[in-house]
Amino acid sequence: MSDAPPPIRVLVCDDQALVRTGYVTIFSAQPDMEVVGEAENGHEAVRAAGRLRPDVVVMDIRMPLLDGIQATRQLAGPDAEAPPKVLVVTTFNVDAYVYDALRAGASGFLLKDAPPAELVNGIRTVARGEALLAPAVTRHLIGQFAEHLRPADTSRPARQDVVRALTPRELEVLRQIAEGLSNAEIAAELFITPETVKTYVSRILAKLGLRDRVQAVVLAYRIGLVSSTG
Repeated sequence: MSDAPPPIRVLVCDDQALVRTGYVTIFSAQPDMEVVGEAENGHEAVRAAGRLRPDVVVMDIRMPLLDGIQATRQLAGPDAEAPPKVLVVTTFNVDAYVYDALRAGASGFLLKDAPPAELVNGIRTVARGEALLAPAVTRHLIGQFAEHLRPADTSRPARQDVVRALTPRELEVLRQIAEGLSNAEIAAELFITPETVKTYVSRILAKLGLRDRVQAVVLAYRIGLVSSTG
């Protein structure tokens, strides 16, 4: 009897057949993954997710009928029951949409030209319940579009609330999360262990009422704790 965990169930959603085929080929070759379905638009993705119960949905953004943002909101938004993890895979020419997708409930994003190994590791990361941001583009994407949040959006703390809620060390960890640093990189910067960083991250999310690391990054840029210009 095998003690191996069940494979990660993956649903691929992209309106380009060649892209879907490429993803399916890559993911199906992994011993810990099973591609349970494909979808070519958001409507199909939502229906397929309800039927197939994937662990992770690999989601394109620009698609006909229902785009990836709306599909993500239906699948992983605050009203979703037993939501799958959504990994957005996009290109630089849809930057603004990526920010909206993260706010809609996506667990992270990668670029479409990412190496296969990075895509595979991205699925594993979000399947574990960790949020994933491509460090090389975090500042560019989130920083550029965080400023476009509507002023009336009061669902997240303001800067003064964050500063009051967090200790100086927690505030520094939040800044470094928003810079795209991994737990290991933050640990090296602050001369602490990765386990201690994980503890800080958990405290930050709990104190600020945030779901995951992605929301922490979005909040940090929205309140001006960090900026896209450094």
